Amino acid sequence: MTTVETAPATPLTWRPPAGALWSGRWVDGASTMPVHDPEDGRLLGHVTDTSPTEVHQAVTDVATAVASGASWPAWKRREALEEAAALVLRHRERLAEVISREGCKTLREANGEVCRAAETLRLSARQTDRLTGETLPFSDTSRGEGRLGWYTREPVGVVAAITPFNDPLNLVAHKVGPALAGGNGVVLKPAEATPLTALALAEILLNAGVPAGRLAVVPGTGSGAGHALVSHPLVDLVSFTGGHRTGNAVASAAGARKTLMELGGNNAVLVLDDADTRAAAQSVVAGAFGVAGQNCLSVQRVFVSARIAAPFLRDVTAATEKLRVGRKADPRTDIGPLISEREARRVEEWVREACERGAVAHTGGRRDGAFHWPTVLTDVPADAKVMTEEIFGPVLVVEPINTVDEAVARANDTRYGLQAGIFTTALDTALDIAERLRVGAVMINDSSDFRIDAMPFGGPKRSGVGREGVRYAVEAMTEPKVVAVRRGA
Repeated sequence: MTTVETAPATPLTWRPPAGALWSGRWVDGASTMPVHDPEDGRLLGHVTDTSPTEVHQAVTDVATAVASGASWPAWKRREALEEAAALVLRHRERLAEVISREGCKTLREANGEVCRAAETLRLSARQTDRLTGETLPFSDTSRGEGRLGWYTREPVGVVAAITPFNDPLNLVAHKVGPALAGGNGVVLKPAEATPLTALALAEILLNAGVPAGRLAVVPGTGSGAGHALVSHPLVDLVSFTGGHRTGNAVASAAGARKTLMELGGNNAVLVLDDADTRAAAQSVVAGAFGVAGQNCLSVQRVFVSARIAAPFLRDVTAATEKLRVGRKADPRTDIGPLISEREARRVEEWVREACERGAVAHTGGRRDGAFHWPTVLTDVPADAKVMTEEIFGPVLVVEPINTVDEAVARANDTRYGLQAGIFTTALDTALDIAERLRVGAVMINDSSDFRIDAMPFGGPKRSGVGREGVRYAVEAMTEPKVVAVRRGA
């Protein structure tokens, strides 16, 4: 694998109008925080480190705009979101640059994310004509005689959105798009590492026609801005994507109110003995190491039939060793850095722990600053962290299994349940396994790392609360209101 090359950094071609957005205008708060490129630590700029007092102002003003501001009918919401989708594509190059520079994606991966974000906004726009209710069966009971009624879907009010660093544009679009389509106001706290992308999208949304009073962006820390936001009494729904531990803190601070959470996964792929080992290996490697493994859908564990385990492992190792580790801006690069050197050190420590306990590293296991080389492990102890926890890094565990029952049991032996993959030519077997896997989605003859933005997204156990995916998020961010009429009164 190629070693990391360095090159001089160039200034960003886009700068936010100010360090935050609230009260219908771009503002610079009392305090700032720096934004660095994780590849080389170079300073990219500063944003507001929003204080709890400033968060209060932002939430209060958005709540006022929703409750008593100008009407924003569904057709205007649709037009604004459609225009935002078009503007995202029009500004694809500058958005991709911001995503890549402040985050961990290669420029090629960042370009792909821009296209997905535009699709997410388009899907959100299409939901505005589906915010319909239905008539209610008052005549089915004697107590309803002489009455008629219906329900409509109404916005919940103020949505607090907290997003992670790994998809800093599309995951913001997944929260803001459905919330606005439903007629809500949104206060967004982006990840500390990647606030510039969120500010860039906010500027696009305002230029597309989203009323300024209905959208606020409050960069800052989780303990400061984040806690103040999710605990604010005027917030009606909290939408959070991130780790389970932080999710617990968010739920505790939010208290008894509506929440929508996606909390990660420890995803398994099952490769049965009739699978095409080479095709399965290519899919697994792509699913494990994209975005340097910093993806909640990444393949982390593979359980492969013992009969084909040796050739499968050879193919996985060979495909992994062809991956190029290097600068994000280099179009030849496959694997960029982790979001910080601290995270790369954590991954390194987890791999070392497994190897000290008997695991075998077939390739990788090397770190250089924030870069960690893609690593393939076998013979991992069942209770090692790389097996039991979400590693969120470029590490893949491959283990042989003797029966389908064993594969299903081991795949389910985790506190997470986001997605899984199965490789087999036997459709009946695949469907049987899909029924038995306790996950939110099963990909047959594909890795766990597949999603379209229209899917219901989430899973049981520690993988979250509710479902994201545009249509399902709009449903969660609206609620039924009943109107009943008594005739002849």
